[in-house]
Parts: sequence; structure tokens; C-alpha cells
Amino acid sequence: MTRRDALIRVIDTLHSEIDALKSNNVAGLEKATSAKLVAIETLRGLDEGPAGPELRELADEADRLNDTCRIYVNLMAANVRRRLQLLTGEGGSAYRRGPVAYA
Repeated sequence: MTRRDALIRVIDTLHSEIDALKSNNVAGLEKATSAKLVAIETLRGLDEGPAGPELRELADEADRLNDTCRIYVNLMAANVRRRLQLLTGEGGSAYRRGPVAYA
């Protein structure tokens, strides 16, 4: 397997992660994340010669997709936090400061 093939595999698995996040498919997310980690380990074990423009472009795309996954996860966490606040009667902002501890 070449670095190009491995990067394409990482990109494919990131697309699968995004699809699973969008549809709240926990089993699909677990499967995609596991496949992504395997693809990353494969990529890590390959030749580390200089990366040409095509490899850099693929790596940039993988980085953008990873940021998209991170944004989805952060939005989901904020929604859960907000729902928990509503359930507990804490109607405040999800981003408010917590209590301050004094020494």
C-alpha cells in the first residue's frame, strides 16, 4: 500500500465518521473510527520520504475533514450540556464561567 492509498483510506473513513455523526449512528461511528485508526497506523508505518503536492493536498483534505468531525462532536457536546442544564433547572448559558475557587 502506498502513502497515497493510505491517505485516501483515512479520508474515506473520515467521510464515514461524518455520516455517522450526522445520523447519530453510534455503531457506524465506532466502526468508522476503528477503521480510521487502522488506516492512520498503516500510514504511520509507510515510507516517510518527501511528500509531493498530491500527498500534501490529500493530507490537507484529511485535516479539513478531521476538523469537520471535531466541530460535529463539539456541537453535540454543547447540545447535551444544554439539555442537562434544562433538566436540572440551570437555564444559564452553556458557556458561562463556573464557580471561582479562592486560595
